[in-house]
Amino acid sequence: MAKDHTDLVLDRELDDLPPDLRWREWMRRIEAVLFASASPVPRKDSARIVGQGAAVDLLIDDLTADLEGRSFEVAKAFGGWMLRTRPAYAAAIRTAADVGDQDLDLREVDVAVLAAIGYHQPITRDRLKDIFGKEISRDLIGRLHAQGLIGAGPRSPRRVAPYTYVTTEKLLIAFDMETLQDLPDQE
Repeated sequence: MAKDHTDLVLDRELDDLPPDLRWREWMRRIEAVLFASASPVPRKDSARIVGQGAAVDLLIDDLTADLEGRSFEVAKAFGGWMLRTRPAYAAAIRTAADVGDQDLDLREVDVAVLAAIGYHQPITRDRLKDIFGKEISRDLIGRLHAQGLIGAGPRSPRRVAPYTYVTTEKLLIAFDMETLQDLPDQE
């Protein structure tokens, strides 16, 4: 995620600022990085832009509180944080902004297959067939893959080994989960 720009100089410590302004500047730096990033920003990357004694989790908590009542929020996702629009503003964005087709057109069977992949990954189509008691179509798998919700998993090195599937970061973000541990109990 982070790029190494050793030629750039960033005053991380901000010793010339009083403590309250230093803290605010660190919050704003984290906010700017979250705003500019296309994917969740891990803690280690956020720590690269603040002072050595700064607690990234506390900065994120303060930023979250600072954004209370705004149209966007800090969300924890995939081991990091990201800025996202609050769901209450989705209709306004779709009406006025050119955001393309970002809605996930998922049927009940799609969600069930995604859950099975999440619980049992890496998983083959044969294993999905065992779980559902029927063949899962290549079209369904292809649709979930095209939407970026699943990807190719590890494959055995033996000849004609079956393909496996795993969930992606996009699935976690779409369903507002930080990790697969946030999946509901299988019951």
